[in-house]
Amino acid sequence: MIMHYKIVSAFLMLMLSVKTYAEIRLPDIISDHMVLQQQADARLWGWSDPEVTICICPEWGESQTVRSDSAGFWEVSVPTPAASGKQYSIVIGGSGSEITISDVLIGEVWFCSGQSNMQMPLKGFPWQPVENSLDAIVTAGNYPQIRMANVGRRRSYEPQVTVDGKWLESNPENAAEFSAVGYFFARRLNEILHVPVGIINCSYGGSKVEGWLPKWKLDEYPGFDVEKERLTPDSVLRGWDRINVMYNAMLHPLTRYTIKGFAWNQGEANVGHYQNYAAHLADMVRIWRDEWGLGDLPFYSVEIPAWHYNDPDGTSAALLREAQRESARLIPNSGIVSTVDLVYPHEFHDIHASRKQEIGDRLAYIALSDTYEVKGIPRLYPTFKAMTVDGNKAELQFNGIQGGMSPHHEIIGFETSGHDRKFYPAKASADRNTHIIKVTCDSIDKIESVRYCFKNFAIGTLHSSQGLPLMPFRTDNWDK
Repeated sequence: MIMHYKIVSAFLMLMLSVKTYAEIRLPDIISDHMVLQQQADARLWGWSDPEVTICICPEWGESQTVRSDSAGFWEVSVPTPAASGKQYSIVIGGSGSEITISDVLIGEVWFCSGQSNMQMPLKGFPWQPVENSLDAIVTAGNYPQIRMANVGRRRSYEPQVTVDGKWLESNPENAAEFSAVGYFFARRLNEILHVPVGIINCSYGGSKVEGWLPKWKLDEYPGFDVEKERLTPDSVLRGWDRINVMYNAMLHPLTRYTIKGFAWNQGEANVGHYQNYAAHLADMVRIWRDEWGLGDLPFYSVEIPAWHYNDPDGTSAALLREAQRESARLIPNSGIVSTVDLVYPHEFHDIHASRKQEIGDRLAYIALSDTYEVKGIPRLYPTFKAMTVDGNKAELQFNGIQGGMSPHHEIIGFETSGHDRKFYPAKASADRNTHIIKVTCDSIDKIESVRYCFKNFAIGTLHSSQGLPLMPFRTDNWDK
């Protein structure tokens, strides 16, 4: 291997001595400290003079040559070995220049996207901390096989070819700016799989799902007008509210980078428009997968947090969460993380809940179980199955509770309604032999519907015996 690398370097020096041209240029995402997907045809690309020969020489394998096109663009797929902790170099030469990319790791690469709860760094936002952030930042150097690329937050109505975002090593100086959810997700994967993990953090606070879709798809949706928004000044329409622009400026330039899958934390900006959320998200995932061209890449999403959403007693956020769960049923090879238990009472006024570590861990549990097929990883949440009613009493059955649930406290969060569709708090108790939850309500004569944590702000307290929360649910469809 060493002799081969020396021969290739000598060949490059000979090429460079023949004639001098403009330097090779690489996108930010191809940089020192990057992680390439293991056992894949990892794509590398860049620009040079038109119609010149470029030699790509990975330290771990055979060199390849490619000829740039008439515009100077070139692209090549490089086979990668199995993951290891070894640090490699890649030499790229031609067009009168040579670039060495150093400290390249081979492992698992995930694309993390969404809005501010994915963007939120380990250091937190002003007056909005991340729980356990001090420990995570201080110990970041203990995880040298974790790398992250923070993509620059940009907007454009035209598809772009480049975006800022070089790879950074995991250490206390860099980690403070890492996506908290993305970092905890990577840390858990690294701990269990024992391979390097790279995270591309491509998120924009306040963005709608439609901000991450191409114009041609948005033109098919009634009520969405990209050209009208293009002409609307920022003083009228805030930048993060705009559609199409994150797709063009941030996502499109990265679709050549070879990845393992997607992690998605978004939805707050679509509260109030739940009716088309599941379909639009399914469209987004289908389009992303098509553009990456790597098959049905796994897509794992996160339930939006409890918050008042400017309607403390309302259900607009609950309806959006329901749409998120529906999207998980619509999208092949997908899953969703529940966050109903990951808020504190004082976070009623804080949409950026602090418990990012559990969210990252739960994303990792799904990936470990479904993508990496690690046996014995709990990842199934208890869900509503069936209800029987006898007057003002109801019995509820659930999926995913073979070991029972953990109600070592008063069971709260249940509401019932009669024919008038007014909801009242219900008393709930567990039958530990049958795993049935019994609810009663003295305020109504006959139960027509039961809901659990189906509000904008509600904190779930029921868990499986493995600690995963009962998913919020309702037995009616009155808002459909």
